[in-house]
Amino acid sequence: MKSFKEIYKSAENKIAGIAAAPGIVIGEVYLFTKEKLEISKADIKDVDEAKRNFQEALEKSKKELKKIFAIAKERMGNTRAGIFEAQLMILDDPVLIDNIIKRIEEEKKQPEYIVDDEISKYQQMMFLSHESYMKERANDIEDIKNRIVRNLRKKRWQSRIKGEVIIVSDSLTPADALLLSRNNIKSFVTDHGGLTSHAAIISRSLNIPAVVGTHNATLKLRDRQMVIVDGFYGYVLFDPTEEQIAFFDEKHKHLVQLQREFDELADKPAVTKDGKEIELLANVDVTGEIDIVKTSGAKGIGLYRSEQLLDEMDTIPNEEEQALIYTRLASRIYPDSITIRAFDIGGDKFKLFDYDEPNPFLGLRGIRILLENPELFKEQVRAVLRSSVNKNVKLMLPMISTIDEINRTKEIIENCKKELTSEQIPFDKDIEVGIMVEVPAAAVMAKEFADATDFLSIGTNDLIQYLMAVDRGNDLVSDLYQEFSPVVLRTIKKIVDDAKLVGKPVSLCGEMAADTLAMPLLIGLGLESLSISPRTIPYAKRIIMSFSHADAKAMAEKCTMCCYEYEIEKTIQEFFEENQIIRTRNII
Repeated sequence: MKSFKEIYKSAENKIAGIAAAPGIVIGEVYLFTKEKLEISKADIKDVDEAKRNFQEALEKSKKELKKIFAIAKERMGNTRAGIFEAQLMILDDPVLIDNIIKRIEEEKKQPEYIVDDEISKYQQMMFLSHESYMKERANDIEDIKNRIVRNLRKKRWQSRIKGEVIIVSDSLTPADALLLSRNNIKSFVTDHGGLTSHAAIISRSLNIPAVVGTHNATLKLRDRQMVIVDGFYGYVLFDPTEEQIAFFDEKHKHLVQLQREFDELADKPAVTKDGKEIELLANVDVTGEIDIVKTSGAKGIGLYRSEQLLDEMDTIPNEEEQALIYTRLASRIYPDSITIRAFDIGGDKFKLFDYDEPNPFLGLRGIRILLENPELFKEQVRAVLRSSVNKNVKLMLPMISTIDEINRTKEIIENCKKELTSEQIPFDKDIEVGIMVEVPAAAVMAKEFADATDFLSIGTNDLIQYLMAVDRGNDLVSDLYQEFSPVVLRTIKKIVDDAKLVGKPVSLCGEMAADTLAMPLLIGLGLESLSISPRTIPYAKRIIMSFSHADAKAMAEKCTMCCYEYEIEKTIQEFFEENQIIRTRNII
């Protein structure tokens, strides 16, 4: 049977987008379009009546959002439901409300026009931002604006859809995604939106396969048209051929079968044929994924990306809010441990500060921006310490490139410990502090860096990017982003060997760890701990149980002697064939 790559390469009926929520779905299109509300700028005669109508529409909008918020909390948990709580806060913003009322009084125009114009000002500022995050939040505000206008017009929003369908829309607000999901929705496909859009986050929370950012799906597709949605690779196939239907139907059946097999592996350790146990930890982006972690068979959380809280909450959570979130996570994962990475912001990620940087990837990001803003960093450190009372919390520092950064961080941690002690707030006095090795400088001095910390975690995504001097998001040079480059392999081996010299544990938490083709190689290079997506853990267990550690070590040694990527890939493929392991670089 053909591979995914071969299927998509020859397909002329494909629409490319962003894989936002995993899964494979075959079904019919439902073009979801909301009525475009024409805004009237007409003069009003009765100002008091206009103000009264606005207040009624505002209250009705709050009532609707409170109902949606309650549904969200029930289906997604409190943290992710915070999306709608943030919208409610906007509806209670006294500055916004006062400005609208004042303009109604002064301009004597229809309140719907004033509402549209006033809220659009906020949106425009967000749309002009260079940050995709801010643009996504502008779409959330669009929902608030349209909700008030619709209630001024006394129109109802229809969310009831008959039959099992694939929703195709220009864009989806968080409320759209949540309310539509109460129908028999098989998948979401949108023209706009990205991985950080709240609609995408909701899709992942509710396990609804989704492809976003297609740009033209609504133009190319029609109602009741048969399509295949691939939430793993980010493609939509319209009017699929018999060959395509057979291929994806087989893949879907394979996924169902694999899930049954993996359920049986959940409680079993990841042990090679010759008895070497490998620790499999989970990467967690959002707090709602904790349930998946518990059922996946993970031995704990190896990477909690705390910066995702900024996406989830649309603001910087204060110390109390962070402490509560971290404590809940630590309690739920106990007796296993959780490694909380300090806010990894800057570069291509969520930005808190408007630094004008010509090259953000080489600028203020990770630990650099935290040390530049000590109050922000200190709040998080105190929150992490407060969550560590059960001694199962670790703190990890991102983007470390000098030992001085480690020492400066240690001073902040010690000061926070002294403060908490004087305030009689309990915490783990021996909390472990480790670093991400994702900069060549840290790899070169891995022994010294390991000696100055409690553990290392290799972040291959950035490490490969910096080692190869290549922007992995740039199509012009993407072929140079080689995880199987001899440079990458030898660097990983050096880091692992150096850490062992000073008796410090080392894990790997980049995308490479989740590449099933790379797993035997990484274990052969000496890694005893991998931190991957919780959904990938059962697959990893099956791979690890299929070979011996001695054979993997011999294969890895052979690979480190190679000078070309293709030689390494060939060696790994031969290893898979010799051990009769299913050769796949992806979940399916």
